[in-house]
Amino acid sequence: MDGYYSNEELKRMGFKSIGERVLISKKASIYNPSNISIGNDVRIDDFCLLVGNITLGNFIHLAPYVSIHGTGDGSVTMKDFSALSSYTTVYASSDDYSGNSITNPTVGEKYERIIASDIVIEKHAIVGLHSVILPNAYLAEGVALGAMSLLAKPTEPWGIYVGIPCKRIKERLKDCLEMEKEIYKNLSKV
Repeated sequence: MDGYYSNEELKRMGFKSIGERVLISKKASIYNPSNISIGNDVRIDDFCLLVGNITLGNFIHLAPYVSIHGTGDGSVTMKDFSALSSYTTVYASSDDYSGNSITNPTVGEKYERIIASDIVIEKHAIVGLHSVILPNAYLAEGVALGAMSLLAKPTEPWGIYVGIPCKRIKERLKDCLEMEKEIYKNLSKV
């Protein structure tokens, strides 16, 4: 497909691991691919930024302008059938804004303090556009995070969360679990 790296180009990039049927836009920015694992049936669209320790499962979609920072002592893991909508940003680490340090990477480690944690986005979790996910966040299975939401804490499974800071507003349907079975059944026939 025009605009995406070929399988040969992807293999030469030096990913930690890379699956089958992976489409990565040539306009995406990927730093240190040796720290990035990508499963099967993954699509990464234009202008995405991936840096740090990142693991993408199977059937993952990163829409245009998604930014994932698995830097510092943190990492980002997206499990099967999860997705990030356009302009979503995920930070596994962040400066400490309490005033106990200087929030600037140019001053050196002696003066800065970084907050970091592993971010996990479980199966069937989806994130609406322009959302921000900060250290200490956890998206449980089936969580839907609404557009322009801010998440900095754990969520409970199969809920819809919205707002700044986001709050659970209702339950999410689980119909996609039957569709997942059908997809895997069809794959086994190929």
